[in-house]
Amino acid sequence: MTEGEALSAAAARLAASGIDEPRREARLLLALALCRPREQLVLSSKDTIAPANAARFAALVERRARHEPYSRIAGRREFWSREFWLSADTLDPRPDSETLITAALAQIADRDAAIDVIDLGTGTGALLLALLTELPNARGLGVDRAPGAVETARRNAAALGLAAQARFAVGHWGDGLSARVDVILVNPPYIPTEQLAELAPEVRRYDPQGALDGGPDGLGAYRELAPELARLLRSTGFAVCEIGTGQGAAVIELMARSGLETVAMACDLAGIERCLVVRPARRGWNCEQVKNREIGKW
Repeated sequence: MTEGEALSAAAARLAASGIDEPRREARLLLALALCRPREQLVLSSKDTIAPANAARFAALVERRARHEPYSRIAGRREFWSREFWLSADTLDPRPDSETLITAALAQIADRDAAIDVIDLGTGTGALLLALLTELPNARGLGVDRAPGAVETARRNAAALGLAAQARFAVGHWGDGLSARVDVILVNPPYIPTEQLAELAPEVRRYDPQGALDGGPDGLGAYRELAPELARLLRSTGFAVCEIGTGQGAAVIELMARSGLETVAMACDLAGIERCLVVRPARRGWNCEQVKNREIGKW
């Protein structure tokens, strides 16, 4: 079988399984099977595939046909133009979450400052490490309750040359932390439990449920996090929180109850409200004033 024939057969198999852009996906998988950059593949190539490579390619195609994401098959995901290793204990970081990095950088006037950062529920460490690549004198701590996630984040820090700037620990949100910091990043589980079954199989079957399930109304993690953010932020600090579709008003109210004012709301590339920027409320503001205050949005 030639490479071109193998690609055509694989694309047909993926299309029959309901995979979007099957030709593109097949090309990615063939490049992975051949350990070759996909740019070097010629779609109509008549080069014969060695039997071992053909078998490897067929196995990868079957995994993708079962809706295992390409990123899980490859074991890595690009985020903020860097590659991050994944594991079974980590959420697969999505491009939409890059909105948090953009929002955080918009709040930092001096990127050369010595800034202390915490990433709660760090997973792969993608949020923390992406931000640290833009802040040469910052240092950060990533916390996750899954030991496997912490090990993966450490691996990513080492691979990106950030091991001296970032450390990671097993824990639940801010439990055991006392030092106040300048920036907190958090992408908590926010999908209502009853909606988990409606997620795409790539998410439902392969992302850890603990990173998805936000409880009956999707707001369980925010109720825990709001007082923790208020406790851990310096008076001049801020937190950037990812939110689910339509959750903005509810999360703003929860933050206000803990004395945090929302100063910005950022949308992802699809125009969906994706994250909030909150900070300790200025003296003299009460919760109702903070909730009703006009919020910057971009």
